Parts: sequence; structure tokens; C-alpha cells
Amino acid sequence: MDPALHIAPGAPEGNDHRLDHDVIFTQLGGLGALAGRDVELDGGVVAVTDGTGRILGSWGDPTARKRADLSNLAPWSAWSEQCTGTNGMGTSFELPGPITVTGPEHWCEGFQQWACAGISIRDVVTGSPVASINISRWKAPLSEHVPTWLRNAAASVEEEIHRRAIMEAKSVVAGFEHESAQMSGPLMAVDRGAHVIAANCAAISLLKLADDNPIATGAAEPAKRWKPDIPELPDVVRWAMGRALQRPQWSGYARLSVCPGEDALPVSMRPVVASNNVVGMFCAFGLEEGEPYEKYSDVASASLPPRVIGVRDERLVLLAPSEIRYAQADRNIVWLSTDRGRIQAATRGLDNVEELLAPHGFRRVHRRFLTNLRRVVELERGIKGELVLITDLRCRERVPVSRRHAPEIRRLLGV
Repeated sequence: MDPALHIAPGAPEGNDHRLDHDVIFTQLGGLGALAGRDVELDGGVVAVTDGTGRILGSWGDPTARKRADLSNLAPWSAWSEQCTGTNGMGTSFELPGPITVTGPEHWCEGFQQWACAGISIRDVVTGSPVASINISRWKAPLSEHVPTWLRNAAASVEEEIHRRAIMEAKSVVAGFEHESAQMSGPLMAVDRGAHVIAANCAAISLLKLADDNPIATGAAEPAKRWKPDIPELPDVVRWAMGRALQRPQWSGYARLSVCPGEDALPVSMRPVVASNNVVGMFCAFGLEEGEPYEKYSDVASASLPPRVIGVRDERLVLLAPSEIRYAQADRNIVWLSTDRGRIQAATRGLDNVEELLAPHGFRRVHRRFLTNLRRVVELERGIKGELVLITDLRCRERVPVSRRHAPEIRRLLGV
């Protein structure tokens, strides 16, 4: 990172956080607004970010906020360490508890006249940061009471996250009791962090656990949940969660080394949904159902294009594959339906565009259409078995699936 940086970069649009995080952001906003009244008298600024370091709101002394705006210490700017170097918000994601970054402790010279203190708020299930709150002063030291205030603010918010985690676990246990009554094979239920909440006797035997292990009856308390010695399980659960957030009826499977020295077993996964939220996963050992888990090597991933180039109004548009819902061929010209509107692909020919996008979850569904299956939200079936994919409910985009491609698309979507 360039140490001469003096303005934080802008944050990307869109978000990938869970819906219930909005409640956390609202609670933090209230705390930030209250604290802003206090620090206003002290010439300070309070800022709240999401879990990626993107500032959502700021409060405090008007003069200090104008000064902060010059450095982009303002909403919709990026303050993670990866974007802006060491700072009160970004560094709090890397270290536990309240942290202070003062003067030349900022990597970037343009921020070295600030004194900052921040703390991250973390998901008690996954351990990942959900948000942060930060207090800054220009050319002045911070009060010695700031770390204590930050610690108390984080504790009050994490108490709500903990309460929600307990409720999620109860939903998982209730679903597990119903699920386990219908099957005799090894079955366990995990939370969003791949920790086991409940398991039946067959799973306990397979994983070589004691019969009196607490997971047999369900572990609601996050700190008491057990993490099995299955190295790839966390990655697979993250993959499954991502798929299930788009389609709650999704299912998939992976082959995992459950016991050292033994052959890998197929493990089928289906989401546990409560109040329209995916709160966990059922893991059925020995079954292969739904979409297979595919893991690309680092070498292969490095060779994939991180962006797709489009053209609009004589400008080149850099698109992440996730922004594209589908591609449509008009002879040799390809049009991309994206979150930023309809954009012409710089690459000509649907076959060439397919080669770029196939590693990112796109599949040919018709001789003129290429679709991002991760963006499919609904399907329509015609009288004669025709299949139509809907990728955006706001405008009811309808992508036809040819009879030739229909069986594979049904299999990939798990329908």
C-alpha cells in the first residue's frame, strides 16, 4: 500500500451481509449518534462501519467532520486494512478488544494527524466481524475513557447477537428432531460456523464420540458447541450457506475425510431455515444429493479473469461476474444483463463469453442465453414442460431454457 495515501478509497456498491445484521447496524447507529453528542464537545468524530470496513454513518463535531471528509472518513468509503492501512476501524478487525492507532501508527501519512480508537463487533457463531465503531480526534489525544466506552458498546450489541444465536440453535434442534425421526443413517446439524449443535447415535458412532457427548441432545450455547476434526467442513459449510441464501430449497454434497486414514465419505447438505434466514445445515453422511462441491486449485483460480469487460457510451465497464445475471447473444454481439443495467460485452461471440464466465457458475441454457445460476430466484414450468428462469423479481426477467439443456439445469438447481 502506498504510504502517501491521504484519501480513503470509495467502497464498492452492494452488500453481502446477512439481513439480521441490519438490526445490528441500527443499534450501533443509535449508540454512535448518542456518543456523537458527547464527542462533539471534545472535537471528535464517531463512525460506524459494516464488517468489511465500509463506513455506514458518522457523527460528532461539525468542524472535525469536515476535516474527516477531506480524508474520506465518511459514509461509503473503505477503511479496512487492505484498503487504507492501519487505522482504528480496519485494525479492529485484526485484533481483539479495543485498539488505538495514533499518529505515525497509521501506515498512510495522510492520516497521521488523527488519533483513533475502535472495536469490532463479531458474530458469536462464526467469529467473523459484523461491524465496528470508532472514535477519532484531529491533532489531539483521545480520552482515557474511550476504550472502556468502546468495550461496553460492543458488549451491549454482541449480547443481542448472542441472543439471536441461541434462538437460531433452538430452531436447528427443532428441525433436527423432525429430520432425525425420518432417517436412520448418520445425521448431524451444524451452525453457520460449522460447529455441531446436534447429532444422532449413528453420527456419534461414525465420528467416534462418547455416547454422553452433549451434542446428542443439542448444544444451544455457542461456546459449548463442538467443532469436528473434518478439515474441509468449514469451507464446505460456507459454500453451502452461500448457495442456500439464494435458494432456501437448495441441496448439495461434498466428499469429506471424516475419519483419518479412511476413504472420504459423501456428505449431503440441506439448509435449516427459520424466519426466512438460513441458520444452519443438516449433514447426512453417505448420501449424494443436489449440487456437487467443486474446489478449484489456487493455480486454476489465479488464471480466471477477475473482471468481465463491457462497453457502454464509449467507456469500458469492469464487471464482477456476480453482477451479471445472464448474457444474451444478438448474432455476434453479446448483451449482459447486470445490476448496472444492460451492457454490451467487449468480447464478441457467446461461446467466447461462456469460456470467461463458466468458472463463475454460468451455464448455457439456450443457444442464445448464458445464465448465472446463482442469480436464479424462481422457475416457471409450461404446460408442455417448458422451463423458464427468473433472475430478477423486480422486472420479472424471463430466460428460456431449451429442451436440450433442461435436464442438466434441473440437476444443477436441484429441482
